Amino acid sequence: MTAHQSLLPPGWKRPRGYANGIAATGRMVFTAGVVGWDAEECFAAPDLGGQFRQVLLNTLAILAEGGAGPEHIVRMTWYVTSRDDYLASLPAIGDAYRELIGKTFPAMAVVEVVALVEAEAKIEIETIAIVPDAA
Repeated sequence: MTAHQSLLPPGWKRPRGYANGIAATGRMVFTAGVVGWDAEECFAAPDLGGQFRQVLLNTLAILAEGGAGPEHIVRMTWYVTSRDDYLASLPAIGDAYRELIGKTFPAMAVVEVVALVEAEAKIEIETIAIVPDAA
């Protein structure tokens, strides 16, 4: 098995931008809920698209500390403070995702929440990566 295998039941339409499920073996690497601030815990971007890009940069830095890269991501849970803002930001989200994550399509969920603990945060993402066992 490669790093992970996308699960698509027979006859199901292939989802765009995510997987219905993932099967994987290896060492698991988890992130906490990651928001779009920098290393000094300052939000440079006030908009969801800009914060999303920073969330991905932060996530990739954390995963790298655990020996994982974007190709090892198998699960992401996104928490957004506004469904409407999320939908309006999809072009910027897509651009940042393609640039930083590439063609990795993990199992995902996007959930609208009333607020996040960090008042300026518009998005928070938890990520699970699985690094395959060495052959």
